[in-house]
Amino acid sequence: MLDGPLLARWLAAAFALTLLLAALRPSAAYFGLTGSEPLTILPLTLEPEAAAHAHYKACDRLKLERKQRRMCRRDPGVAETLVEAVSMSALECQYQFRFERWNCTLEGRYRASLLKRGFKETAFLYAISSAGLTHALAKACSAGRMERCTCDEAPDLENREAWQWGGCGDNLKYSSKFVKEFLGRRSSKDLRARVDFHNNLVGVKVIKAGVETTCKCHGVSGSCTVRTCWRQLAPFHEVGKRLKHKYETALKVGSTTNEATGEAGAISPPRGRAPGTGGGDPLPRTPELVHLDDSPSFCLAGRFSPGTAGRRCHREKNCESICCGRGHNTQSRVVTRPCQCQAVMEELRQPSWDHEYGSHT
Repeated sequence: MLDGPLLARWLAAAFALTLLLAALRPSAAYFGLTGSEPLTILPLTLEPEAAAHAHYKACDRLKLERKQRRMCRRDPGVAETLVEAVSMSALECQYQFRFERWNCTLEGRYRASLLKRGFKETAFLYAISSAGLTHALAKACSAGRMERCTCDEAPDLENREAWQWGGCGDNLKYSSKFVKEFLGRRSSKDLRARVDFHNNLVGVKVIKAGVETTCKCHGVSGSCTVRTCWRQLAPFHEVGKRLKHKYETALKVGSTTNEATGEAGAISPPRGRAPGTGGGDPLPRTPELVHLDDSPSFCLAGRFSPGTAGRRCHREKNCESICCGRGHNTQSRVVTRPCQCQAVMEELRQPSWDHEYGSHT
């Protein structure tokens, strides 16, 4: 048994430790290229097993947080869509950075080290992950793979001219709401969580900005008396291209530190940019990516990438950049490829008989 004073000190120490652990715990949920789940976890089509609870196992294998796992189990179509989103985001990231020093290396230790820092590359991973999830969910709704959502019928849009909202639109309203809840709410205290949340929202906003109205005409002889219109998301390659541009123009923000306590306070605005009005964060109001730290060169092997040694470069595009001044070897090869020729057979005309007169043409 502990005596009174010793027990009081022990309880005080335990309480302080609890508060410390709570402060260190991330205030936002993470997923996809920014989460802890492996990038090759499930096939894109789940095996038909034990019907009702098959997706429970799939959700458990994704290494989600408690709230995310609960949301995943809610709808049998969510697990498959989450896996599709991870795959889509990873492939698009590697495509957009295929000519760069950092070519979106996502092997476990490199990704884990990168996510601990607030680089531009980290900001891109957050944005492409949330964009991939938003895009995949909206498409899954319109494809009928989800139980809790269907096509977007756009009931909030006004009918203009002879438009009739119909077809099967991508359900962006449902997917953006799901993603914001799935990735967690904004924290007003944790500096890094606020930056991550901002970059998550950039991904969602880029998806929204790329929505297009697709129409189909109805009428006699193509008169287009009535047009049936629906909303459709832009191809994900276009989304990746826009996010890559935002990566190239990303803004560095800093933090104001309380010298008495050493704790980080509000985010200071980017250099040359005035703070936002209205008493909110001085983060940019426009959907621009923000980062906290300057990126490493990625030239040499280290914690964040395997370096650029041994990579193939394109003489007119990126040899000077990715070789980092070390020079490069040029190889010439003779490559034989199929000519892609196709034989086109002319259709033979069959003789037609005129039965009435007994002649043929």
